[in-house]
Amino acid sequence: MTHALRRSTVYLDPELHRALRLKAAETDRSISELVNDALRSALAEDADDLQAFDERASEPDLLFETVVKALKADGKI
Repeated sequence: MTHALRRSTVYLDPELHRALRLKAAETDRSISELVNDALRSALAEDADDLQAFDERASEPDLLFETVVKALKADGKI
């Protein structure tokens, strides 16, 4: 399945842009390829986080105060 590419204007910090240009040149890849890969990676990480939240949704909530009191009672703090 082929998807048409979309053009987008993105404003980058000058130092990030310089680093991106250098990496593109050193890796013989385009800036677009590097940006697309970075976005895919970031979105995949978000998807993994959301899945982990869903998997833990049935776990009971722990109050910070309760945890701290238990640690103190057990002599761990």
